[in-house]
Amino acid sequence: MWRAVRVPRLAGRGAARLCSSNPPKPSSTLPPLSHSSTRPQAEKQRRRREREEAILSTQRSPVEDKALNWSDKEKIVYTAQTPPGTKKDTSLPFPSSYSPEYVEHSWYEWWEKEGFFSPEQHERLSHSVDQTFSLCIPPPNVTGTLHLGHALTVAVEDALARWRRMQGYRVLWVPGCDHAGIATQTVVERRLLREEGKRRQDFTRHEFLQEVWKWKNEKGEEIYHQLRRLGASLDWSRACFTMDPDFSRSVTEAFVRLCDSGLIYRSEALVNWSCALESAISDIEVDSKELSGQTMLSVPGYENKVEFGTMLTFAYPIEGHDGEVAVSTTRPETMLGDVAIAVHPDDPRYQAVHGKQCRHPFTDRLLPIITDSMVDMELGTGAVKVTPAHDHTDFLLSQRHSLPRLTVIGGDGTMTHLCGQWLEGVKRFDARQLIVDALVEKKLFRGKKNHGMTLPICSRSGDIIEPLLKKQWFIRCDEMANKAIQAVEDGQLEIIPQIYTKIWKNWLSNISDWCISRQLWWGHQIPAYQVELPNSTDKQEEQWVWGRSEDEARQRAAVKYGVKLEDIILTQDPDVLDTWFSSGLFPFVMLGWPEQTTDLHRFYPNSILETGSDLIFFWVARMVMLGKELTGQLPFKQVLLHSLVRDKYGRKMSKSLGNVIDPLDFIHGVSLERLQEKVKEGNLDPREQLVAMEAQRKDFPKGIPQCGTDALRFALCSHKMQGEDISLSTSQVLSCRHFCNKMWQTLRFTLGVLGGNTTPVRTLEETTPLSSMDRWICSRLYSTVVQCEQAFEAYELHTVTSALYSFWVHSLCDVYMEYLKPLLVQQDEGAVQTDTEHSGRSRELASSVLYHCVSMSLALLSPFMPFITEELWQRLQPFRHGAAAQTSLCLQLYPCSSQLAHWHFPEVERDFLLVREVIRVARSLRAQCGMTKEKPAMWAVCSPSQAQVLLLFESAVWTLSRISNLHIYCPHRADNPLSVHSAPPPKGSLIGVVDHTCQLHLHVQNGMNIKKQILQLSQRRDKLVPKLEEIHCRVQSPDYLTKAPAHVRQQMDNKMSALQQELRTIEDQLRVLQDTQTRE
Repeated sequence: MWRAVRVPRLAGRGAARLCSSNPPKPSSTLPPLSHSSTRPQAEKQRRRREREEAILSTQRSPVEDKALNWSDKEKIVYTAQTPPGTKKDTSLPFPSSYSPEYVEHSWYEWWEKEGFFSPEQHERLSHSVDQTFSLCIPPPNVTGTLHLGHALTVAVEDALARWRRMQGYRVLWVPGCDHAGIATQTVVERRLLREEGKRRQDFTRHEFLQEVWKWKNEKGEEIYHQLRRLGASLDWSRACFTMDPDFSRSVTEAFVRLCDSGLIYRSEALVNWSCALESAISDIEVDSKELSGQTMLSVPGYENKVEFGTMLTFAYPIEGHDGEVAVSTTRPETMLGDVAIAVHPDDPRYQAVHGKQCRHPFTDRLLPIITDSMVDMELGTGAVKVTPAHDHTDFLLSQRHSLPRLTVIGGDGTMTHLCGQWLEGVKRFDARQLIVDALVEKKLFRGKKNHGMTLPICSRSGDIIEPLLKKQWFIRCDEMANKAIQAVEDGQLEIIPQIYTKIWKNWLSNISDWCISRQLWWGHQIPAYQVELPNSTDKQEEQWVWGRSEDEARQRAAVKYGVKLEDIILTQDPDVLDTWFSSGLFPFVMLGWPEQTTDLHRFYPNSILETGSDLIFFWVARMVMLGKELTGQLPFKQVLLHSLVRDKYGRKMSKSLGNVIDPLDFIHGVSLERLQEKVKEGNLDPREQLVAMEAQRKDFPKGIPQCGTDALRFALCSHKMQGEDISLSTSQVLSCRHFCNKMWQTLRFTLGVLGGNTTPVRTLEETTPLSSMDRWICSRLYSTVVQCEQAFEAYELHTVTSALYSFWVHSLCDVYMEYLKPLLVQQDEGAVQTDTEHSGRSRELASSVLYHCVSMSLALLSPFMPFITEELWQRLQPFRHGAAAQTSLCLQLYPCSSQLAHWHFPEVERDFLLVREVIRVARSLRAQCGMTKEKPAMWAVCSPSQAQVLLLFESAVWTLSRISNLHIYCPHRADNPLSVHSAPPPKGSLIGVVDHTCQLHLHVQNGMNIKKQILQLSQRRDKLVPKLEEIHCRVQSPDYLTKAPAHVRQQMDNKMSALQQELRTIEDQLRVLQDTQTRE
């Protein structure tokens, strides 16, 4: 581990080092490293500095200021007396505006009590299908709280689970919590020290574990509370905690089976060691701190700061010669464990000293000068000190050359007896200075200089990681890794997005054996027992057995060693298993393995595993390896990896950076002051705290507004998750809150249209749209459903949310409802405006169309926004045929295109593209004139085919363009049978271009601001000219005709014609306006 972050060690004026970047397998053959290996770390350090400077120095732009300028909305509270678990009363008056506090009240408790999230409810569904969909939530650490990264996981997984449940699948989504061995033990130790002044060692193991369970029972439900607030449709009856008795028995079973198959073994090897925790830790629990040079850092257990980021050079005298060999190190305290000096066999500078020895100045030990091709002789003088017990690469070297391994730093971080009495018991970083002073005294010190380096730090304790040689339990990974690679290559396991397939193979092809033992008290105590036999001596090699219980282990020992049961003394290994070992068993243990339960038969393998891309190796790969080995099957069929949530500066959200946001802060809202208090409560160094608080001041100057669960979930799912990191901003979530209010107002309008009459509307099958606008909105809904079907199957949730938002806002609200308002909305006196086209049956049919569009849209949105869709859908139930009182939207059939086949009118959707553009241009012309209430006449000069479309949608053009009359003129028509106005538009009209064959002429009688018109037209002309020039350049390029497809060339020609036509029109209008201005 240390070598993975250590810099080249200098020899004399130059440098030489062994080649390693990761703890390698014993069989690894490693090529020499070059200077380029330090570049990624330097680049990472540079980017981090740039991001910090950006936070500390940059000012917000006016656009950002505007986006952050939000105001508190009125909070409406649900006040009805609704006992927990009973259905919310939706017969109460409909509030005037959306309030998340009102909407989200009571629904989750009702869903949970009714068992809607249990797979057993599947049998009650009328639309059930004989298919299952199962997955587990990545179990969060019991110590913490969820952040936005967790919220993204929940939003995505819940959307998939709700979608499949509404499709009629038997769905099981299992919640769980991880016991988080190191994190939990650290939290409890700190609490005991703070509150009682006691350390862990002041308790017996049993007493300490009682304290941990007490803390877990007090704090452990916080995460489950957050999951419920996020609306996660988890089956809580199957929730499991990795330290539950049943889960613990399964962990023991897995360990025993893997031992029996020879995959688990005990060996001495270098591990990442935290002296503060006195435990080995996993790679994921190691943070890297970039140092550009000399840096003083606080280290647990030291009153004064410790110096890092310097390289010290000292000399070893050659025995029997006057010469010396100079070596350099960033860790002089390890030189007491040096056992050799290595040089390259072809290095001419050391040919004369091959096989000679150097005298250790403090231990008087002779250090052989060995040759090895792993040394890079191009770096400096090419001599490297070898410390096998404290360096991963040196450990490999000791295996190749049969060198001894001397442990000079103990597990508690003090120097061992091998260092001599003058250093024994001295803390490692105190010993560092004593050793340097002694080298100076012996005139062997050759200097010190600044040196950039990466320091490995324990993320749990803040301690500096020490590579130590320890006897540990390991899992052989080679064979299991090959099976995991093959599963992907054979198509048995699909990884989405596919970009991770190559990464998967590369990592598993170079995997090291996995150290699974941790020197903790909290966790699954390893079910292995050291055996003491009659007449055994201390010098004998360790003897171990394992078993599901001590009795079984004793039976195994008796058989293995041929002794009587009563003659055996067993001592259970005090260590516990790595947390990742138990979490790697989660997909099948949660279903009852090793027992052959109904759940295991029905839901295993899981359908999918969805998680963050950063866990692909630490969790996903291990689940695949363990699942295949222990069950004979892959634990899931697909792996869906989402990207990381980062802050706006590109930094991963991390407690160590102070930029973590609690999703509940977006749901309920939070002040800037409270956000800053949370940063201060963290354990950040002064600079990181400064950066974190400044970032908050810029990003959340007024805090975070109350947005609600639905808005947060929708915002998270609106990001492209596959391959692109996610940067979530307040303005994005706030925009989704505004969408919630849009939905709310849509329901107000719909309920107004349906009126107090609770007679059910026509069923979907009976609703056949007749008018052109009804047919258009119905076909738009059909197309939206098709988009959702395809995107859901591809797990492209951002496409689903985009399609649904576009339909609701741009089609349903902006067009269809605006068209209906003058025709259907009841007046204050209770009468309905009459209109020949929409009187009687047509008006009733339009009401049914509106009802079904809104109702089905709510169902489509339900997987993303469960609270508001349930609230609004329940309000529509009195108008629905055969509505059941205790039914929920989350159990309704998810809309499918086959339901809406009779609503598909592709030619109508295609025609409406022209209508929409006509309305857009007409509104633009009105805005140019400054019109608000006036309704001028408008002429459309167009082709006969366009005239036919405009006549078909004439009432919509009238209503949405806010004109008094639409005249259609076809200058080039031959014998057109259409009854259209043949008179051309009056001169002096304001002209707008729709496309190269369609113009609009707005007849403005008076009141037009000529100066303003000239200015607006001139500005429009100035924008169009460069666009036309750009297209012209592309068309004139030499390879345009040969490389551009025919349809692209046609599109470019049409676009160029439209721009040319609009420019000619603008020039004509400018001449008319300028003449008018001159006459006036």
